[in-house]
Amino acid sequence: MISIADFAGLILGYLLGSIPFGLVVTRFGGAVDPRTIGSHNIGATNVLRTGRKDLAAATLLLDALKGTVAVLIAARWGEGAALAAALGAFLGHLYPVWLSFKGGKGVATFLGCLLGLYWPAALVFAAVWLGVAATLRYSSAAALCASVAATLSLFAFGLRPAGALFLILTTLLFLKHRENISRLRAGTESRIGGKS
Repeated sequence: MISIADFAGLILGYLLGSIPFGLVVTRFGGAVDPRTIGSHNIGATNVLRTGRKDLAAATLLLDALKGTVAVLIAARWGEGAALAAALGAFLGHLYPVWLSFKGGKGVATFLGCLLGLYWPAALVFAAVWLGVAATLRYSSAAALCASVAATLSLFAFGLRPAGALFLILTTLLFLKHRENISRLRAGTESRIGGKS
């Protein structure tokens, strides 16, 4: 049964996760709306397609931080609340109420939640992402591999509740990347540094 603290963590996480930083930074930065180009989502990878590396970096940082902040605040109310906040932040980013539930793909927020819950798992994510990205030059493939590795690392570290949660988040991440997966299999996915 969910407690009041867990429910509060879920709501806090969702509200923070719903902040569409990709849209906010491009508007303030005078760049094109990321929903009109590339993959049409508000994540950092698509913001990069506006040609503004600074805005893409800001989006990546802020999308990660909203997950981290939500988890750290909710952790004061208990482990269950922290896990609920991570779930809420991730769902908020994927399905933000402010944008008719059409959000990003969740990679940065996934990493931010990991960082707030257990930073060694975030390091695993980052290391695998960098390794796959450097080798294959596919951002989507790097994210998918990193999410699986990070989730397995949580179980390896003995954090079964967190591992179970991130197994769910990884499944959602794969679902949000289903078009990328189809393009990867077809050999038509855009490479890092290439044209969309």
